[in-house]
Amino acid sequence: MRTDSSPGNLPAREHLPAGDAGTPVLDVVIPVYNEEKDLQPCVRRLHEHLARTFPYAFRITIADNASTDTTPQVAARLEAELPEVTSFRLEQKGRGRALRTVWSASDAPVLAYMDVDLSTDLNALLPLVAPLISGHSDLAIGSRLSRSSRVVRGPKREFISRAYNLILRGSLQARFSDAQCGFKAIRRDVAQVLLPLVEDTGWFFDTEMLVLAERAGLRIHEVPVDWVDDPDSTVHIVKTATDDLKGVWRVGRALATGSLPLDRIARPFGDDPRDREIQDVPRGLARQLVGFCVVGALSTLFYLLLYSGFRPFMGSQFANALALLVSAIANTAANRRLTFGVRGRDRAVRHQAQGLVVFGIGLALTSGSLAALNTATSSPSHSTELAVLIAANLAATVLRFLLFRAWVFPDRRDGAPEPSTVVAHNLSHNLSHNLSRDPASPTYGTAPSPTYATAPSPYVTTPYSPSQFRAGDAADRTWGDATTQLQPVRPHDHDSRNAR
Repeated sequence: MRTDSSPGNLPAREHLPAGDAGTPVLDVVIPVYNEEKDLQPCVRRLHEHLARTFPYAFRITIADNASTDTTPQVAARLEAELPEVTSFRLEQKGRGRALRTVWSASDAPVLAYMDVDLSTDLNALLPLVAPLISGHSDLAIGSRLSRSSRVVRGPKREFISRAYNLILRGSLQARFSDAQCGFKAIRRDVAQVLLPLVEDTGWFFDTEMLVLAERAGLRIHEVPVDWVDDPDSTVHIVKTATDDLKGVWRVGRALATGSLPLDRIARPFGDDPRDREIQDVPRGLARQLVGFCVVGALSTLFYLLLYSGFRPFMGSQFANALALLVSAIANTAANRRLTFGVRGRDRAVRHQAQGLVVFGIGLALTSGSLAALNTATSSPSHSTELAVLIAANLAATVLRFLLFRAWVFPDRRDGAPEPSTVVAHNLSHNLSHNLSRDPASPTYGTAPSPTYATAPSPYVTTPYSPSQFRAGDAADRTWGDATTQLQPVRPHDHDSRNAR
């Protein structure tokens, strides 16, 4: 997908290379609020499982959401006893706020989180993060709604979970199966670009993150999990559901109005086969043809409705010209956004002007067809006029697509300069060359060094300031290098404690 500007595009997705041995590969965050009873057994069980089965260095981070009981003291004892455990205290509640703060401050290239009750079987943890380490995927989620998942929970929570996912599919066109499972992971370089776009600080945080990632074209890996519901869960179902519905409305409105800058992360990671140079196969042609046909069919229907509405009040030529003008403006705007993936206001007026030129060609074809029909018969029927116009529009549509692709919305790969930029460069180069030949010029006798005023590449990564999206005491920490050494620590093993 091409955009007018793409500040902060993601780098190529790669298998995490070797780096500093002391940096953990995985940082598992456990957000807690008043969990003095369950925190210690949870952390010890998770630590034991990772120490025996996870082949890379790891860290467990306890994110305390302003607990008012002895949870901070329990977290401090665990941090002192277990070298891979750290704790972080936030003075404000909110699971999303806790995840944003810790993930923003972490130096691990793979970031994950799970609920303190460990309802998810821990044997799914390595399958969850492996696609992120290998570079295959950008995010990974556990799914309780997969056919191969084994879930033990009451009918009330089952109904709420499935109803919520139906709402996401119907309103936000989400394709992932389980938004609420507290078992997710994300690559740190993806989080660095994605987190500034996520507004929610509560339970809707990860749902919003998944929706934006999916809309931006990132790859989400789903892992079927075994899940046993915690009957003592402190989650307030009604309040959480209300907040989630408010979040769905907010995100849906932002997506509909285009206020979210998803073009920052619109290009998926990695070796996208759509980017490969294949001889005699124009890039993106199939997708553009499908989009153009859909837009063309809708605009043709719109044009015919306009013509039928204008025809009783004016002659056929005037009705045709007016209907074609209105539909052409709408057609250019739709093709600009949907078919050729151009967003933003940059060159929008120019594109509309070029679209009007294409409209003039279509007008000549359709008007010529009507003139020929009127020459052949003095009073053609309305159905005959429509049939002639449809045939003429089909011919104009083919020509319109070719002109749109080659002239109005040309595919400039990897920041290739526009013709006007090339002309400016040539003028600058010639001027520098002439000055160097002038004895009065200070550059006389020196070889000119032309400056290429090329357009910015849409694939250049622009770093974000961490202060844009950090919260709490982690605001002064910086993002480190995304690469780290993957040092095998211990061989794989099976955790008998997780057997169902």
